[in-house]
Amino acid sequence: MNIKTAGFLKNSFSSRNRLREKAIYIILIASSLVAVGTTAGIILSLVFEAARFFTLVPITDFLFGLNWSPQTAIRADQIGSSGSFGALPLITGTLLISAIAMFVAAPLGLAAAIYLSEYASASQRSIIKPLLEILAGIPSVVYGFFAALVIAPFIRMSGSGFGLEIASQSALAAGLAMGIMIVPLISSLSDDVINAVPTALKDASLGMGATRSETIIHIILPGASSGIAGSMLLAASTAIGETMIVVMAAGLAANLTANPLDAVTTITAQIVALLTGDQEFDSAKTLSAFALGLLLFCVTLALNSIAHKIVKNYRVKYE
Repeated sequence: MNIKTAGFLKNSFSSRNRLREKAIYIILIASSLVAVGTTAGIILSLVFEAARFFTLVPITDFLFGLNWSPQTAIRADQIGSSGSFGALPLITGTLLISAIAMFVAAPLGLAAAIYLSEYASASQRSIIKPLLEILAGIPSVVYGFFAALVIAPFIRMSGSGFGLEIASQSALAAGLAMGIMIVPLISSLSDDVINAVPTALKDASLGMGATRSETIIHIILPGASSGIAGSMLLAASTAIGETMIVVMAAGLAANLTANPLDAVTTITAQIVALLTGDQEFDSAKTLSAFALGLLLFCVTLALNSIAHKIVKNYRVKYE
């Protein structure tokens, strides 16, 4: 092969590589634009339809109203309620069930992750890890059946022994089932983050005479704090967005209460109820679903902002 042929082949390969890189670059840009455009479309649709709702119902009544009863008259000649669209009972119900779920899932999931990464043997890990992953794959409707048929009757029977009046559907039953559901999510993500902490840090701590528990508390958990916070945030978002467990175990009663033994409902459950059946799309009842969706989006965005600040503070403290 002479020099001219070699140079031609080199230039040909270079041209092909440039074309290939350009094609990959265009595909990646297009994928990014699709993701950004989809997100923007969802937000704009929520904002547009929620703005239509707020022309019918004042935003102050929606955010600070104490009663939620979206039943309205469908026709002008029909006698019916004008509706009450106070979302505060839905907000408190969502936060109450999510708080119960996180109170159950956070310590159990983190403890399971620490055990799997630091204490379990290879054989134990090979058994427990797949079982947790199988538990994460169970559909939420199955957890809803379990909460309605097992957890709720058990809570009601246990409470009656102490003279407590417990509703057949309660926030506690839904929160416990939801907490069980998100335990594998926290444990799996936290386990991966803990294993990503450099082994040199662990060995240095143990070499200085620290015990295994001291190494976990002072070295591993601070080093993995950002990832653990991310797993908690993802679990909280899952709990806030869950619907089937709430419908089956907590009901659809919009009660403004902080008592976990009462029946409550959440924002997502009401969105499903509002958009089910034949409804006029221009009615305040149907448009209120978009207002609830926008409210849920704002709550999730606030949680993300808080988690970002927490992670930033931990990084400043330990780096």
